[in-house]
Amino acid sequence: MGRQDKIKDLRQRIDALDRQILRLLNERAEIVLEVGKVKLEGKISTYDPDREAEILRHLVKQNSGPFPKQAIAPVFREIISACRSLENGLTVVYLGPPASHTHLACVKHFGSSIEAISSENIRDIFESVEKEKADFGVAPIENSTEGVVNQTLDMFTGSEVKICGEISVQISHDLLSKSGKRQDIRKVVSHPSALAQCREWLRKNFPDVERVETVSTAKAAQIAVQDRAVAAVAGSLAAQLYGLKVIESRIEDYIQNYTRFLILSRQSREKTGKDKTSILFSIPHSPGSLVQTLKLFEEKGINLTKIESRPVKDKPWEYIFFLDFEGHATDKPVHEAIDEMKKQVLFLKLLGSYPRSS
Repeated sequence: MGRQDKIKDLRQRIDALDRQILRLLNERAEIVLEVGKVKLEGKISTYDPDREAEILRHLVKQNSGPFPKQAIAPVFREIISACRSLENGLTVVYLGPPASHTHLACVKHFGSSIEAISSENIRDIFESVEKEKADFGVAPIENSTEGVVNQTLDMFTGSEVKICGEISVQISHDLLSKSGKRQDIRKVVSHPSALAQCREWLRKNFPDVERVETVSTAKAAQIAVQDRAVAAVAGSLAAQLYGLKVIESRIEDYIQNYTRFLILSRQSREKTGKDKTSILFSIPHSPGSLVQTLKLFEEKGINLTKIESRPVKDKPWEYIFFLDFEGHATDKPVHEAIDEMKKQVLFLKLLGSYPRSS
């Protein structure tokens, strides 16, 4: 058998397998529809994130290759997302126009078969979830090189939404423009965090070019489409979506550049065994009050993963503290630590217990 005949035979085998996969996908979808009917009768939510996570973990563990292990979760997440949409589609609100990094985080977690709603600001994300205009919200909370997103933290002081999950995404930035030519650029636009993450590269390569802040990287791409003299710092998907050309890829100053996003909901999450809890609190303005509060976690053997402070808007020089730590609010050590804290602090609010991102 010649090479061409052998290739033809192999392709026919692939086509047969593809038809078999399609048939199995439709069989899966039919079963999901049956599950949906039962859930509807029992008034049970069609979205079960713990069940979906369990499916993905099991499939990754069962994979014997040669299909890439790292591709299992993305492929099956889309299958799950598409099947879930047959039951009752999820509505998820995110920051920025399509192709923003928050949008990418949204799709990474929920899959693309959702009703994704863009929002121009973080306040609207919280309000959409709180007023039941969306099932979930996705908002950035911190970047590994530039630190915390203060507006997201500040929203928790007055909002009743819960943190029900987190998403960690490696962030890579490209410099995009309509022509793709360096010599055309007179202005670089992007979100403040993106500009900060590419600060040194921009200084070396475009030292005399004006930098302008926008509400998101995707908005920057939209501006670049309208003006050949403007370059946008944005992700590669923005180039595809808005028809821009790449001047330079991966211009971030640090390769290990990650952004953590929070998933917002009106409901709390059940314990998974691999959880994190977030709280906010304020303390008396007296010597040692913060030390005494944090010491409770040491005594209970609870590992703190993050602490941030934000000023109280109407009380100069007073602060609210945000704390992340390992464990679920229903764990005995965590429950006891929080109960003890309530006796010492002026105010305490449980923001949520949720699975740690892997």
